[in-house]
Amino acid sequence: MTYSALCRAAAVAAASSYLLSACAPRPLSSAAPAAPNQFAADTVLRRIATAQDERRAAALLPYLSRPEAHYRRAAAEALASVQSKEATMPLLTRLREDADATVRRAAAYALGQTADSTAEAGLTQRISAEPDGAVRRYVLEALGRCTSRAGLTTLARLPPALATDTAALSGQAWGLYRAGLRGLTSEGAVSRLVQLLGPGNPVSARLAAANALARTRGINLASYAAAVGAVAQQDAHYAVRSAATAALSKAAAAPTVPVLLATLARRDPDYRVRVSALRAMNAQMYAPVKEAAWQALTDPNAQVALSAAEFFLAHATNEPGTLFLEKANRLDQWRVRATLLAAALHQASPEQAAIRGAVQERYAAATDPYEKGYLLKALGEDPEAFDFVQRATFVQGQPLVVSTYGMEALVAMSRQPTFPASRHPDLALALRRGVLSRDVAVMGTAAEAIRDPKLNLRKLLPSPDFLMQARDQLTLPRDLEAWQSLQQTIDFLQNQPATTTPVAKAATHPIDWALVSTIPAGQRVAVRTSKGDVVLRLLVEQAPGSVASFVALTRQGFYNGKNFHRVVPNFVAQGGCPRGDGWGSSDYNLRSEFADLRYGEGAVGLASAGKDTESCQWFITHAPTPHLDGRYTIFAQVVQGMDVVSRLDIGDRIDRVELIK
Repeated sequence: MTYSALCRAAAVAAASSYLLSACAPRPLSSAAPAAPNQFAADTVLRRIATAQDERRAAALLPYLSRPEAHYRRAAAEALASVQSKEATMPLLTRLREDADATVRRAAAYALGQTADSTAEAGLTQRISAEPDGAVRRYVLEALGRCTSRAGLTTLARLPPALATDTAALSGQAWGLYRAGLRGLTSEGAVSRLVQLLGPGNPVSARLAAANALARTRGINLASYAAAVGAVAQQDAHYAVRSAATAALSKAAAAPTVPVLLATLARRDPDYRVRVSALRAMNAQMYAPVKEAAWQALTDPNAQVALSAAEFFLAHATNEPGTLFLEKANRLDQWRVRATLLAAALHQASPEQAAIRGAVQERYAAATDPYEKGYLLKALGEDPEAFDFVQRATFVQGQPLVVSTYGMEALVAMSRQPTFPASRHPDLALALRRGVLSRDVAVMGTAAEAIRDPKLNLRKLLPSPDFLMQARDQLTLPRDLEAWQSLQQTIDFLQNQPATTTPVAKAATHPIDWALVSTIPAGQRVAVRTSKGDVVLRLLVEQAPGSVASFVALTRQGFYNGKNFHRVVPNFVAQGGCPRGDGWGSSDYNLRSEFADLRYGEGAVGLASAGKDTESCQWFITHAPTPHLDGRYTIFAQVVQGMDVVSRLDIGDRIDRVELIK
C-alpha cells in the first residue's frame, strides 16, 4: 500500500510519498491520548462532507475559492466522490493557479476520479509546468484516467527533464496503469512499462508497471519474458514479484515461462507469489507445470492449495477422474477437496457415476453448510446430477447459503456443453421456482440465468409476469441486488432498454454527525475471529459516513456471529453479510466515499453493487489491489493481524467486533 494511503489520516503532507517500503502497519501506542477527529469542532468541514454525501457539486464549488487552503483541499477531495463533470473546469483552475501544493494535488486526484476527457489538455500542460514533484505524480496518474488514445504517446514519453525524477516515474507508471485498465495501450506503452520494472526505479513505479502488465488486456509479453521473469524472481518486494508473476500469463508462448512458473509456485517465500504463479499457468503448459501444481495441493497455506485445485479444475486434460477423486480423499481442507472433486467430475471419465455418488455421499455426511454448498458447486460440473442438486436447493429450513450454492450449481451445469436439451423444460421450471422462492440470492441467480442468451430460455419463459410479481415483493434498498437482476430480466424479455436502477432512492442514509463527533481519529476496532484477532484503525476523517455506520452496527452487535463468506486467494476476505452468502444487506445504503486512499495490503473496504450502494459488508485485501482504487470506499486499515487475514477461509466465524482503545 502507498504511504499516502496508509498514513494520510495522520498527516496530509505524507500523502505525497508512494514508497511501499514505508507503509508497513505500525504499532500504535496504547498510552497516546485519543485525539478528536477533524469534524468534531469544524462545522465547515461537516458542511463540505454533507454536500459530498448528498452529491451536490454546485454547493461544493464555492469552497474551492475559500481563503483557507484546508477547505479548498477538502472541497476538491469531496468532488472526487461526487464525480461531476461540472467541476472539471474549476478543478483545472485550482490545479493551475492554487498556491498550495496539497490543494493542487487534491484537484489532480479529483480530476482523475471524474475521468472527464476534456481535462486531458489541461493535465498534459501541467506535467512540465508543475513545480511540486508529488503533485506532478498525481497529474500523471490522473492523465491516465482521462487520456485519449492519441494522448497515450505523451504519457509514455516523459520530458527529458523528468527522466530521473522519482515522483514523475511513479506517476508515469500509475498513469499507464490507469490507461491500461481502460483498454488504452500501445507497444510504446508496454515497452516503457517493462523499463519501469527495472530495479533502479522506485518501488511504487515497479508495482504500478507490474500491475499494468498483468491487468492490461490484449497484450503479448512473449518478447519480454526474460525481463518480466527476472523481476518475478528477484524483486525485493513481494507485491512486485506477485504482479510480475501474474503478467507472465501473457508471455506463455515463451518456452522458459512454464518452468519459471513451476519454480515460483514451489519456492517463492511469499504465498501470494505462489498463488500468482498457479493462476498464471494455463492449459497449454499443463504437462510441464502439473507436478508443481500437484505439490501445491499440500502447501501449508490454504490459499495456495486452493489455487492449485482451481488450476486442475480449469486446465486438466486427459486425466482419469478417479485420480482427482483419490487425491481429494487424502486432503483435509474441505474447500480444496471439494474443488478437486469438481475437477474429477469435470473430466467426464467412465467412472463418472461412481465419482458423482462419492460426492453425493460426502454431501449427505457434511455438517458445515459452506462445505455442503461447495459440494453442490462441484456437482455443477455434472449435468447428470441435476435432480439431486435441484432437490438439495429447495429443501425448506436449511441454511440459506446451501440454497444459494445449489441454484448457482444448477445454472452452472445448464451451461455445460453436455447438458441435454431435453432437460431445458426442467431447468426453466426450476428457475421459475427460484424466482418465486422469496430467497433473494436464489431469485437473483435464477433471473440472471433466464436472460442468458446462450441458454435461450425465452421460448420456455416468454412472460415476465412472474418476475414482476417477485420484484414487487422486494424491499429497497435492502434487496437492491436482487431487484437489479429481476428488472434486467424483465427488460430482456420485454425487449426494452435497461431500466435505471433506483440507487438515488436507495442511498438515503445521511451521515450521523452526532455519532461521528464521538469517534476519535485513529479509533481502533478488534475483529475477533475463529482464526485469531485482527485489529483495524478506522479512517473517520476520510470516510465519516461509512465509519459511523460501521461503528453503529458494531455497537449493536450486528457483526457478532457472522461468517467470512467470500475468500479469494491473493485478493480479499469478505464478511459482514447477515445471510452468510453475500446477498444480505442492512436496511439502508450508503453513498460511496472515495478519499485519496489506496488499496494496499490490509485495506478494509465496503462491498457494493455499484456506486452509492454500500451497506454492511466489508472486505480486507491480502495484497495491493490497485484496480479497486477510487471504486470502493476504504474506511479502515489493518494495523495488527495480517497473518490472521492470510489464514481466513470461507465459513470462518466473526465471533465479535468491538471498539478498543
